[in-house]
Amino acid sequence: MLKRMTINIKDLLSKLPYDDLAKKTGENPQKVRTTAEGILNSLLLGMGANAEDPAGRESLANAVKDHDPQLVEGEVNVDDIDTNDGEKIATHIFGQNKDQVTQQLGGALGDSNLVRQLLPLLAPLALSWLSNRMQQSDSPQGGMLQQILQQVTGGHHQTATGESAPEQPAAAQKDVGSMLKDVLGGLLGGGRR
Repeated sequence: MLKRMTINIKDLLSKLPYDDLAKKTGENPQKVRTTAEGILNSLLLGMGANAEDPAGRESLANAVKDHDPQLVEGEVNVDDIDTNDGEKIATHIFGQNKDQVTQQLGGALGDSNLVRQLLPLLAPLALSWLSNRMQQSDSPQGGMLQQILQQVTGGHHQTATGESAPEQPAAAQKDVGSMLKDVLGGLLGGGRR
């Protein structure tokens, strides 16, 4: 039986070194924080869309296994992030739509250049975070991965056991992830399967 846990991207967001990311990109930490939240939500939405297909789910599960969960344990060191890997991850997630997703996301968040800079830094962190969540769930199978992605991208109010947690007010549910679903629409799910 899976232990009861609520999956929330805020856990990952709280570990990001915004000051270091700001220095690396030449932007202020608050702008980096807002943009990083949008990018991570988009990456997870893209992974969730790809995981709806069995081949995509298997490919994603293999990618998650290949990423060290320790990258997001404790304090994240920006210098430990492989940006070449991050570019490959983004291409696998968004496929031929990567440039369009980057452009749309940049338009929604107000800075396409910052999105381009942060995407390869954040993509490996997203996979490492999922790897960490998978280890905590004691279930390394693709089905659990899909369940985690569904909770993060569409059901922040559900637990890993499928039990419903108390409903949040409707205004609280209209978060960055749901706004990005509206903005990115049919561009998600274009990744390789």
